[in-house]
Amino acid sequence: MNSPLIDKSLDFATQIVLFYEEFSKSKKDTTIAKQLLRSATSIGANINEAVYGNSKADFISKLHISLKETGESIYWLKLLKNTKLVNCDFDSLLSLAEEIKRMLIASLNTAKENGK
Repeated sequence: MNSPLIDKSLDFATQIVLFYEEFSKSKKDTTIAKQLLRSATSIGANINEAVYGNSKADFISKLHISLKETGESIYWLKLLKNTKLVNCDFDSLLSLAEEIKRMLIASLNTAKENGK
């Protein structure tokens, strides 16, 4: 299946995994980075589950979870950016997360209006 939303969520998760690997080498507390890792990788996993959902309701539910995880990821990225614990292009990551959020909202609106 070729889906820009799946592709972007995988790209985002990949970038966050690489960020986490680099951050964990800094010997700083990784609690926030672990939270980011969990939420960011959950986005695409739930989008994939939505695609193979059993029903329209299941599809919508999984997309809602992805949207919530995207919001959480944005929060953790902003917090990490504000702490300045590590140098990273947080603006690029935030931009990608915001793009995913907009795509999820549009997909949810379409699914609620037209069906899956």
